[in-house]
Amino acid sequence: MEAQLKDQPVRPTPSTPETGSANPTRTDDAPPPANLKIVPEVTPKDRDLMPLPPQPLSIQKRRPIPQGLIASGRTLATLVIALAAVLVSLIAWDQYLTTPWTRDGRVRVQVASVAPEVSGRIKELRVADNQFVRKGDVLYVIDAFDFNVALDISKAALQQRAADLQVKQRQSERQGRLSSLATTPEQQQIYAGNAIQAEAAFEAAQSQLTQAQINLERTEVRSPVNGYVTNLLLRAGDFARQGITNLSVIDSDSFWIDGYFEETKMARVCTGAHVEAKLMGYSAPILGHVSTITRGLSVSNAAAGTQGLPNVDPIYTWVRLAQRVPVRIAIDEVPTGVPLVSGMTATVTIRDDSASDHYSWFDSARASLINVLSGPAARPDCISPATAAVAPAQSIPAWTARATQEPEQINPSLATGIEASPRYE
Repeated sequence: MEAQLKDQPVRPTPSTPETGSANPTRTDDAPPPANLKIVPEVTPKDRDLMPLPPQPLSIQKRRPIPQGLIASGRTLATLVIALAAVLVSLIAWDQYLTTPWTRDGRVRVQVASVAPEVSGRIKELRVADNQFVRKGDVLYVIDAFDFNVALDISKAALQQRAADLQVKQRQSERQGRLSSLATTPEQQQIYAGNAIQAEAAFEAAQSQLTQAQINLERTEVRSPVNGYVTNLLLRAGDFARQGITNLSVIDSDSFWIDGYFEETKMARVCTGAHVEAKLMGYSAPILGHVSTITRGLSVSNAAAGTQGLPNVDPIYTWVRLAQRVPVRIAIDEVPTGVPLVSGMTATVTIRDDSASDHYSWFDSARASLINVLSGPAARPDCISPATAAVAPAQSIPAWTARATQEPEQINPSLATGIEASPRYE
Protein backbone atom coordinates (compact mmCIF):
# COMPACT_ATOMS: atom_id res chain seq x y z
CA MET A 1 0.00 0.00 0.00
CA GLU A 2 2.78 2.35 0.90
CA ALA A 3 4.66 1.39 -2.27
CA GLN A 4 1.67 2.28 -4.36
CA LEU A 5 1.34 5.63 -2.67
CA LYS A 6 4.97 6.40 -3.33
CA ASP A 7 4.67 5.50 -6.99
CA GLN A 8 1.62 7.76 -7.50
CA PRO A 9 2.32 11.49 -8.13
CA VAL A 10 1.14 13.94 -5.51
CA ARG A 11 -1.79 15.97 -6.80
CA PRO A 12 -1.86 19.43 -5.24
CA THR A 13 -5.07 21.04 -4.17
CA PRO A 14 -6.47 23.87 -6.21
CA SER A 15 -5.18 27.27 -5.27
CA THR A 16 -7.47 29.20 -2.96
CA PRO A 17 -7.02 32.36 -0.96
CA GLU A 18 -6.54 30.22 2.15
CA THR A 19 -3.59 28.25 0.70
CA GLY A 20 -1.77 31.37 -0.30
CA SER A 21 -0.76 29.91 -3.75
CA ALA A 22 0.55 32.53 -6.10
CA ASN A 23 0.04 30.49 -9.33
CA PRO A 24 -3.64 29.54 -9.90
CA THR A 25 -2.99 28.29 -13.48
CA ARG A 26 -0.83 25.40 -12.42
CA THR A 27 -1.59 22.08 -14.20
CA ASP A 28 -1.89 18.74 -12.45
CA ASP A 29 1.25 17.37 -14.08
CA ALA A 30 3.47 20.18 -12.84
CA PRO A 31 5.58 19.31 -9.80
CA PRO A 32 4.54 21.10 -6.58
CA PRO A 33 6.80 23.84 -5.26
CA ALA A 34 9.09 23.00 -2.43
CA ASN A 35 7.54 25.53 -0.02
CA LEU A 36 3.99 24.41 -0.60
CA LYS A 37 2.09 23.71 2.60
CA ILE A 38 -0.88 21.47 2.54
CA VAL A 39 -3.56 22.68 4.92
CA PRO A 40 -5.81 19.88 6.10
CA GLU A 41 -9.47 20.43 5.61
CA VAL A 42 -11.34 21.21 8.80
CA THR A 43 -14.48 19.24 9.16
CA PRO A 44 -17.50 20.29 11.21
CA LYS A 45 -16.64 17.65 13.77
CA ASP A 46 -13.15 19.08 14.21
CA ARG A 47 -14.57 22.57 14.47
CA ASP A 48 -16.76 21.48 17.35
CA LEU A 49 -13.78 20.03 19.17
CA MET A 50 -11.69 23.22 18.81
CA PRO A 51 -11.46 25.41 21.98
CA LEU A 52 -13.60 28.53 21.99
CA PRO A 53 -11.88 31.99 22.07
CA PRO A 54 -12.11 33.90 25.35
CA GLN A 55 -15.41 35.71 25.65
CA PRO A 56 -15.67 39.25 27.14
CA LEU A 57 -17.32 39.76 30.46
CA SER A 58 -21.01 40.02 30.25
CA ILE A 59 -22.30 43.62 30.41
CA GLN A 60 -25.41 44.25 32.39
CA LYS A 61 -28.12 45.78 30.28
CA ARG A 62 -29.26 49.33 31.19
CA ARG A 63 -32.83 50.07 31.83
CA PRO A 64 -34.41 52.31 29.20
CA ILE A 65 -35.13 55.94 30.20
CA PRO A 66 -38.80 56.82 30.06
CA GLN A 67 -39.72 59.04 27.15
CA GLY A 68 -41.75 61.37 29.38
CA LEU A 69 -38.74 62.14 31.54
CA ILE A 70 -36.64 62.93 28.45
CA ALA A 71 -39.32 65.30 27.17
CA SER A 72 -39.59 67.00 30.56
CA GLY A 73 -35.80 67.51 30.67
CA ARG A 74 -35.78 69.02 27.24
CA THR A 75 -38.60 71.38 28.14
CA LEU A 76 -36.86 72.44 31.36
CA ALA A 77 -33.56 73.03 29.54
CA THR A 78 -35.38 75.10 26.91
CA LEU A 79 -37.04 77.21 29.62
CA VAL A 80 -33.73 77.78 31.43
CA ILE A 81 -32.01 78.82 28.21
CA ALA A 82 -34.90 81.12 27.27
CA LEU A 83 -34.91 82.68 30.75
CA ALA A 84 -31.16 83.23 30.60
CA ALA A 85 -31.49 84.79 27.15
CA VAL A 86 -34.24 87.13 28.38
CA LEU A 87 -32.16 88.11 31.42
CA VAL A 88 -29.07 88.78 29.31
CA SER A 89 -31.18 90.80 26.88
CA LEU A 90 -32.62 92.93 29.69
CA ILE A 91 -29.19 93.57 31.17
CA ALA A 92 -27.81 94.46 27.74
CA TRP A 93 -30.80 96.74 27.11
CA ASP A 94 -30.27 98.44 30.46
CA GLN A 95 -26.55 98.84 29.84
CA TYR A 96 -27.12 100.32 26.39
CA LEU A 97 -30.08 102.62 27.03
CA THR A 98 -30.03 103.68 30.69
CA THR A 99 -26.42 103.30 31.83
CA PRO A 100 -24.76 106.75 31.72
CA TRP A 101 -22.30 106.44 28.87
CA THR A 102 -21.92 108.16 25.55
CA ARG A 103 -19.68 108.12 22.53
CA ASP A 104 -20.31 111.83 22.03
CA GLY A 105 -17.51 113.22 24.18
CA ARG A 106 -15.13 116.01 23.26
CA VAL A 107 -11.84 117.19 24.71
CA ARG A 108 -12.07 120.92 25.44
CA VAL A 109 -9.51 123.55 26.40
CA GLN A 110 -9.24 127.27 26.97
CA VAL A 111 -7.19 129.34 24.54
CA ALA A 112 -5.42 132.56 25.46
CA SER A 113 -5.62 135.07 22.63
CA VAL A 114 -2.50 137.22 22.74
CA ALA A 115 -2.71 140.77 21.41
CA PRO A 116 -0.06 143.49 21.80
CA GLU A 117 -0.87 146.47 24.03
CA VAL A 118 1.23 148.80 21.88
CA SER A 119 1.60 149.07 18.13
CA GLY A 120 4.87 148.61 16.31
CA ARG A 121 6.94 146.47 14.00
CA ILE A 122 7.95 143.03 15.31
CA LYS A 123 11.69 143.08 15.76
CA GLU A 124 12.23 139.55 17.14
CA LEU A 125 10.12 136.37 17.21
CA ARG A 126 11.19 133.98 19.96
CA VAL A 127 8.75 131.05 19.62
CA ALA A 128 7.85 128.42 17.02
CA ASP A 129 4.61 126.69 16.18
CA ASN A 130 3.46 124.09 18.77
CA GLN A 131 6.24 125.12 21.15
CA PHE A 132 5.57 124.83 24.88
CA VAL A 133 5.95 128.11 26.75
CA ARG A 134 5.62 129.02 30.39
CA LYS A 135 3.72 131.87 31.93
CA GLY A 136 5.76 135.06 31.54
CA ASP A 137 8.00 133.85 28.69
CA VAL A 138 8.65 136.41 25.94
CA LEU A 139 6.81 135.51 22.72
CA TYR A 140 8.00 138.34 20.48
CA VAL A 141 9.58 141.78 20.81
CA ILE A 142 8.35 145.01 19.20
CA ASP A 143 10.84 147.68 18.07
CA ALA A 144 11.32 149.93 21.11
CA PHE A 145 12.92 153.00 19.47
CA ASP A 146 9.78 155.16 19.54
CA PHE A 147 9.04 154.18 23.12
CA ASN A 148 12.57 155.05 24.28
CA VAL A 149 12.13 158.50 22.75
CA ALA A 150 8.76 158.91 24.48
CA LEU A 151 10.38 157.90 27.77
CA ASP A 152 13.14 160.48 27.41
CA ILE A 153 10.60 163.22 26.61
CA SER A 154 8.55 162.26 29.68
CA LYS A 155 11.63 162.43 31.89
CA ALA A 156 12.49 165.89 30.61
CA ALA A 157 8.93 167.12 31.10
CA LEU A 158 8.92 165.75 34.64
CA GLN A 159 12.14 167.53 35.46
CA GLN A 160 10.68 170.80 34.15
CA ARG A 161 7.50 170.41 36.17
CA ALA A 162 9.48 169.53 39.26
CA ALA A 163 11.56 172.71 39.00
CA ASP A 164 8.46 174.84 38.49
CA LEU A 165 6.79 173.23 41.49
CA GLN A 166 9.80 173.80 43.71
CA VAL A 167 9.99 177.51 42.89
CA LYS A 168 6.26 178.18 43.23
CA GLN A 169 5.96 176.28 46.50
CA ARG A 170 8.77 178.36 48.02
CA GLN A 171 7.19 181.58 46.74
CA SER A 172 3.85 180.61 48.20
CA GLU A 173 5.42 179.75 51.56
CA ARG A 174 7.30 183.06 51.62
CA GLN A 175 4.25 185.09 50.75
CA GLY A 176 2.30 183.31 53.44
CA ARG A 177 4.73 184.41 56.14
CA LEU A 178 4.73 188.09 55.16
CA SER A 179 2.60 190.59 57.04
CA SER A 180 -0.19 192.64 55.57
CA LEU A 181 2.19 195.60 55.24
CA ALA A 182 4.48 193.72 52.80
CA THR A 183 1.80 191.91 50.78
CA THR A 184 -1.91 191.64 50.26
CA PRO A 185 -4.24 188.64 50.69
CA GLU A 186 -4.85 188.67 46.97
CA GLN A 187 -1.16 188.17 46.22
CA GLN A 188 -0.95 185.38 48.77
CA GLN A 189 -3.88 183.60 47.09
CA ILE A 190 -2.25 184.00 43.67
CA TYR A 191 1.03 182.46 44.83
CA ALA A 192 -0.80 179.64 46.63
CA GLY A 193 -2.83 178.92 43.48
CA ASN A 194 0.31 178.91 41.33
CA ALA A 195 1.84 176.34 43.67
CA ILE A 196 -1.24 174.12 43.46
CA GLN A 197 -1.25 174.32 39.66
CA ALA A 198 2.45 173.48 39.55
CA GLU A 199 1.86 170.48 41.81
CA ALA A 200 -0.93 169.19 39.55
CA ALA A 201 1.27 169.61 36.48
CA PHE A 202 4.06 167.74 38.28
CA GLU A 203 1.75 164.81 39.09
CA ALA A 204 0.54 164.69 35.48
CA ALA A 205 4.14 164.58 34.29
CA GLN A 206 4.81 161.74 36.70
CA SER A 207 1.86 159.78 35.27
CA GLN A 208 3.08 160.37 31.73
CA LEU A 209 6.52 159.11 32.69
CA THR A 210 5.00 155.97 34.25
CA GLN A 211 2.95 155.40 31.09
CA ALA A 212 6.06 155.75 28.94
CA GLN A 213 7.94 153.26 31.11
CA ILE A 214 5.12 150.69 30.93
CA ASN A 215 4.77 151.12 27.16
CA LEU A 216 8.47 150.42 26.83
CA GLU A 217 8.05 147.22 28.86
CA ARG A 218 5.04 146.23 26.74
CA THR A 219 7.24 145.97 23.69
CA GLU A 220 8.09 142.50 25.04
CA VAL A 221 4.88 140.49 24.58
CA ARG A 222 4.75 137.67 27.14
CA SER A 223 2.67 134.50 27.47
CA PRO A 224 -0.20 134.86 29.98
CA VAL A 225 -0.46 131.07 30.62
CA ASN A 226 1.46 127.80 30.49
CA GLY A 227 0.70 126.13 27.21
CA TYR A 228 1.43 125.53 23.56
CA VAL A 229 1.72 128.10 20.80
CA THR A 230 -0.72 127.07 18.10
CA ASN A 231 -1.40 128.08 14.52
CA LEU A 232 1.52 130.49 14.46
CA LEU A 233 1.38 132.67 11.34
CA LEU A 234 3.39 135.56 12.73
CA ARG A 235 6.81 136.45 11.34
CA ALA A 236 9.51 138.92 12.24
CA GLY A 237 8.92 142.16 10.36
CA ASP A 238 5.11 142.02 10.61
CA PHE A 239 3.38 145.05 12.06
CA ALA A 240 1.59 144.38 15.33
CA ARG A 241 -1.45 146.52 15.96
CA GLN A 242 -2.63 147.36 19.43
CA GLY A 243 -5.53 145.19 20.62
CA ILE A 244 -5.61 142.88 17.55
CA THR A 245 -4.92 139.19 18.27
CA ASN A 246 -2.00 137.78 16.31
CA LEU A 247 -1.00 134.72 18.40
CA SER A 248 -2.83 132.00 20.37
CA VAL A 249 -1.60 129.91 23.30
CA ILE A 250 -3.45 126.76 24.42
CA ASP A 251 -3.67 126.70 28.19
CA SER A 252 -2.26 123.30 29.15
CA ASP A 253 -3.69 123.59 32.68
CA SER A 254 -7.30 123.99 31.53
CA PHE A 255 -8.12 120.74 29.70
CA TRP A 256 -11.47 119.14 30.43
CA ILE A 257 -13.92 116.78 28.71
CA ASP A 258 -17.50 117.57 27.74
CA GLY A 259 -19.76 114.52 27.64
CA TYR A 260 -23.05 115.05 25.84
CA PHE A 261 -25.42 112.61 27.55
CA GLU A 262 -28.95 111.85 26.43
CA GLU A 263 -31.60 113.14 28.78
CA THR A 264 -32.84 109.56 29.28
CA LYS A 265 -29.56 108.80 31.07
CA MET A 266 -29.31 111.94 33.19
CA ALA A 267 -31.05 110.30 36.16
CA ARG A 268 -27.86 108.37 36.86
CA VAL A 269 -25.39 111.22 36.26
CA CYS A 270 -24.20 112.54 39.63
CA THR A 271 -21.68 115.23 40.47
CA GLY A 272 -18.47 113.78 41.84
CA ALA A 273 -18.97 110.37 40.19
CA HIS A 274 -15.90 108.67 38.76
CA VAL A 275 -15.56 108.79 34.98
CA GLU A 276 -13.55 106.83 32.43
CA ALA A 277 -12.99 108.40 29.03
CA LYS A 278 -11.33 106.53 26.16
CA LEU A 279 -10.04 108.52 23.22
CA MET A 280 -10.36 107.07 19.74
CA GLY A 281 -7.20 105.15 18.93
CA TYR A 282 -6.09 104.70 22.56
CA SER A 283 -7.03 101.83 24.85
CA ALA A 284 -5.89 103.33 28.16
CA PRO A 285 -8.72 105.37 29.74
CA ILE A 286 -8.48 108.90 31.09
CA LEU A 287 -9.71 109.08 34.68
CA GLY A 288 -11.77 111.97 36.00
CA HIS A 289 -14.93 112.96 37.81
CA VAL A 290 -18.14 114.81 37.04
CA SER A 291 -17.55 118.47 37.87
CA THR A 292 -20.71 120.30 36.82
CA ILE A 293 -23.84 119.79 34.75
CA THR A 294 -25.13 122.39 32.34
CA ARG A 295 -28.36 123.97 33.54
CA GLY A 296 -29.58 125.47 30.29
CA LEU A 297 -30.06 124.54 26.63
CA SER A 298 -31.28 126.57 23.71
CA VAL A 299 -34.96 125.97 22.88
CA SER A 300 -35.87 126.58 19.27
CA ASN A 301 -39.58 126.94 20.11
CA ALA A 302 -38.81 129.96 22.29
CA ALA A 303 -37.68 132.04 19.30
CA ALA A 304 -40.25 134.56 18.12
CA GLY A 305 -41.55 134.15 14.60
CA THR A 306 -43.42 136.44 12.25
CA GLN A 307 -45.27 139.29 14.04
CA GLY A 308 -43.73 138.19 17.33
CA LEU A 309 -45.76 135.00 17.48
CA PRO A 310 -44.31 131.76 18.88
CA ASN A 311 -42.48 129.67 16.30
CA VAL A 312 -43.29 126.08 17.37
CA ASP A 313 -41.77 123.24 15.36
CA PRO A 314 -44.18 120.43 14.35
CA ILE A 315 -43.23 116.97 15.62
CA TYR A 316 -44.51 113.43 15.33
CA THR A 317 -46.38 112.35 18.43
CA TRP A 318 -44.92 108.85 18.44
CA VAL A 319 -41.34 109.98 17.81
CA ARG A 320 -39.36 111.90 20.39
CA LEU A 321 -35.66 112.60 20.09
CA ALA A 322 -33.74 112.71 23.36
CA GLN A 323 -32.01 116.02 23.96
CA ARG A 324 -28.33 115.92 24.87
CA VAL A 325 -27.11 117.66 28.01
CA PRO A 326 -23.46 118.78 28.31
CA VAL A 327 -21.70 117.40 31.39
CA ARG A 328 -18.34 118.92 32.33
CA ILE A 329 -15.78 116.31 33.41
CA ALA A 330 -12.63 117.33 35.28
CA ILE A 331 -9.53 115.33 34.36
CA ASP A 332 -7.73 113.67 37.28
CA GLU A 333 -5.22 111.36 35.58
CA VAL A 334 -3.94 111.04 32.02
CA PRO A 335 -2.16 107.79 31.03
CA THR A 336 1.38 107.95 29.79
CA GLY A 337 1.57 108.34 26.04
CA VAL A 338 -1.97 109.70 25.61
CA PRO A 339 -1.87 113.29 24.28
CA LEU A 340 -4.66 115.71 25.02
CA VAL A 341 -5.75 117.51 21.88
CA SER A 342 -8.73 119.83 21.93
CA GLY A 343 -11.54 118.47 19.77
CA MET A 344 -10.65 114.77 20.05
CA THR A 345 -13.56 112.33 20.38
CA ALA A 346 -13.95 110.27 23.56
CA THR A 347 -16.25 107.52 24.82
CA VAL A 348 -17.31 108.61 28.30
CA THR A 349 -18.59 106.13 30.91
CA ILE A 350 -19.71 107.09 34.41
CA ARG A 351 -18.92 104.47 37.04
CA ASP A 352 -21.36 103.98 39.91
CA ASP A 353 -18.88 102.91 42.57
CA SER A 354 -21.44 102.71 45.37
CA ALA A 355 -23.63 100.27 43.45
CA SER A 356 -20.73 98.06 42.39
CA ASP A 357 -19.44 97.77 45.95
CA HIS A 358 -22.71 96.80 47.67
CA TYR A 359 -24.75 95.04 44.97
CA SER A 360 -24.44 91.41 43.92
CA TRP A 361 -25.03 90.17 40.43
CA PHE A 362 -28.59 89.26 41.36
CA ASP A 363 -29.25 92.78 42.67
CA SER A 364 -27.72 94.22 39.52
CA ALA A 365 -29.93 92.06 37.34
CA ARG A 366 -33.01 93.01 39.36
CA ALA A 367 -32.07 96.70 39.13
CA SER A 368 -31.62 96.34 35.36
CA LEU A 369 -35.07 94.77 35.10
CA ILE A 370 -36.63 97.60 37.12
CA ASN A 371 -34.84 100.21 35.05
CA VAL A 372 -36.07 98.68 31.80
CA LEU A 373 -39.67 98.31 32.97
CA SER A 374 -40.19 101.50 34.98
CA GLY A 375 -37.19 103.67 34.16
CA PRO A 376 -34.20 104.59 36.34
CA ALA A 377 -34.85 106.44 39.60
CA ALA A 378 -32.78 109.50 40.44
CA ARG A 379 -30.98 109.76 43.78
CA PRO A 380 -31.98 112.75 45.94
CA ASP A 381 -28.35 113.73 46.57
CA CYS A 382 -27.20 113.15 42.98
CA ILE A 383 -26.97 116.74 41.74
CA SER A 384 -25.39 119.37 43.93
CA PRO A 385 -27.47 122.58 44.09
CA ALA A 386 -24.29 124.65 43.90
CA THR A 387 -21.13 124.34 41.91
CA ALA A 388 -19.24 121.23 42.94
CA ALA A 389 -15.85 122.92 42.95
CA VAL A 390 -14.94 126.58 42.93
CA ALA A 391 -12.42 127.29 40.20
CA PRO A 392 -9.32 129.17 41.32
CA ALA A 393 -9.12 132.81 40.36
CA GLN A 394 -7.18 133.47 37.17
CA SER A 395 -4.65 136.25 36.99
CA ILE A 396 -1.95 137.56 34.71
CA PRO A 397 1.21 139.54 35.50
CA ALA A 398 0.19 143.12 36.32
CA TRP A 399 2.09 146.20 35.26
CA THR A 400 3.50 148.02 38.26
CA ALA A 401 4.57 151.65 38.18
CA ARG A 402 7.84 152.75 39.65
CA ALA A 403 7.89 154.78 42.86
CA THR A 404 7.34 158.48 42.33
CA GLN A 405 10.01 161.02 43.24
CA GLU A 406 9.81 164.28 45.09
CA PRO A 407 10.77 167.50 43.31
CA GLU A 408 13.83 167.89 45.56
CA GLN A 409 15.02 164.45 44.44
CA ILE A 410 14.68 165.46 40.80
CA ASN A 411 16.23 168.93 41.13
CA PRO A 412 18.30 168.98 44.32
CA SER A 413 19.42 172.33 45.81
CA LEU A 414 17.32 174.32 43.35
CA ALA A 415 15.33 176.51 45.72
CA THR A 416 17.21 176.16 48.98
CA GLY A 417 18.18 179.84 49.25
CA ILE A 418 14.97 181.39 48.02
CA GLU A 419 14.06 182.67 51.47
CA ALA A 420 17.46 184.24 52.13
CA SER A 421 17.69 188.04 52.38
CA PRO A 422 19.24 189.87 49.46
CA ARG A 423 22.90 190.75 49.79
CA TYR A 424 24.28 194.16 48.97
CA GLU A 425 27.83 194.19 47.70
